[in-house]
Formats: sequence, C-alpha cells, structure tokens
Amino acid sequence: MSNRNHWALPQFSLRFTQLWRRNLLVWRKLAIPSMLGNLADPLLYMFGLGYGLGRMLEDVNGMSYIGFLAAGIICSSTMMSASFEAMYSAFSRMQMQKTWEAILNAPLTLDDVVLGELVWAASKSFLSGCAVLVVATVLGLVPSPLALAVVPLIFLTGLAFAGLGLIMTALSPSYDFFMYYFTLCVTPMMLLCGVFFPLDQLPAAAQVAAQLLPLTHAVSLARPLVNGDVPPSWLLHIAVLAVYALAGFYVALALTRRRLLK
Repeated sequence: MSNRNHWALPQFSLRFTQLWRRNLLVWRKLAIPSMLGNLADPLLYMFGLGYGLGRMLEDVNGMSYIGFLAAGIICSSTMMSASFEAMYSAFSRMQMQKTWEAILNAPLTLDDVVLGELVWAASKSFLSGCAVLVVATVLGLVPSPLALAVVPLIFLTGLAFAGLGLIMTALSPSYDFFMYYFTLCVTPMMLLCGVFFPLDQLPAAAQVAAQLLPLTHAVSLARPLVNGDVPPSWLLHIAVLAVYALAGFYVALALTRRRLLK
C-alpha cells in the first residue's frame, strides 16, 4: 500500500462488532480480576487522598475534597483503563499473539479491526468509569441526578484516550515503549488537568497548556454535572473530546496501515 493510501479515509462497516464481540468473550473469562485491577488504583486514590488529605482541607469550590476528587477520579480512571487496553492488550493481539493477522484472513478489513479495538477499549474504560461513579454515589458524593449525564461522557472520554493509545500501539516496537507515553503524557495529565486540585492553582502558562489536553475537558464537564450544574462551555468540552477521538482513530489507522499493510 502506498504512503498516500495509508491516509485514505476509513471504510466503516458493522463488521467491527465481530472483533468487539471476540474481545468480550475472551475478557469474560477474566472479568472479575480485570475489574478489580482497574478499580484498585482509582479507589485507593479516592479513599486515601479524599479521606486522608481531605480532613486537612477546607471545601474546594463549594464541595468536600473527596467529592471534588471523585469526579476527577472518574475521568482519570477512564483514561487509564482505555490507555492500558488500547496499548498493552491491543499490542499483544497485534504483535505477540498475531490475533489481528488471523482475523484479517476472515472477511474483515484492517479498518474494521482498528475500529473494533477502539470501541472495545472505550467499552472497558466505560465499565471502569461507571464503577467509580457507582461507588461515589453509594458514598453519598453524588448529590444530583444530573450526574447521569456523566455516563455518556465516560464513553466519549474512553474513545478519546483509546485513539491516542492505538497511535502508540502502531508506533511501538515493544512493551517498553509505552512507558514513554505514560511518563510524558499520562502522568502530566493526571497532575495538570484538575483531577487533584483546581486548575486556577496552576501558573498561567500551565493553565493554558492544560486547556489543550483532553482530560481537562473531561474533568471540567464531569465535575459540575456530578455537583448538579451544567457548565456554560459544555459544548466546547464535548467537541474537544470528539475531535481527539476522531483524530486519534484516523492517525492510528493510518499508522497501523503503514505498519501492517506493506
């Protein structure tokens, strides 16, 4: 395939659902330990920082610190789950297990495979984000039914980070490569995007940089919704996440075509 064709527009079809279903059937065998693993870190952050550090802090923007933190953890948990699935698991299926190679012998195209992986990673992250939302609700940290609007936001956030993760998978020569992404991208987003403290606590330059990151927009939309408010810039937040999801998928597909269809 020529370099120009690598960047051809995707050819969508419903056949991607077969890859999604295949991944679901495999995941069901390890569903409980998988969910426990995805929930452990975010809940430790929420309980440890929320109840520990929160006892030393006053309310943050009219919310208890653990309530403030819960909305950020919902989004960061979604980011982490989508990233892990789109990178480590997808790379295993593509490079180590040669699952993609076997699937391409069936009547599925590489476009179907990449789209299926994108939606599957978003689906797994959707479960993680919703599980944290349910825990926060049980703890009384979700005072408004408007928080139900966070549910579709979780899936959109998962799509955005799944696309970025698949770009890394298309570029990665080995598992070690993913540590660069986590160190240089994921960790800074955790610290800069309002998960643990309000953005206005950052220097002006850092606040501007944070507005370019997808996690900022997810948190900026989720936190008011959890607290019963609709932010005035809600459409902008959705648009940014949608652009990340679409652009991430398109770039990931082009790079995967270049890697596998020579």
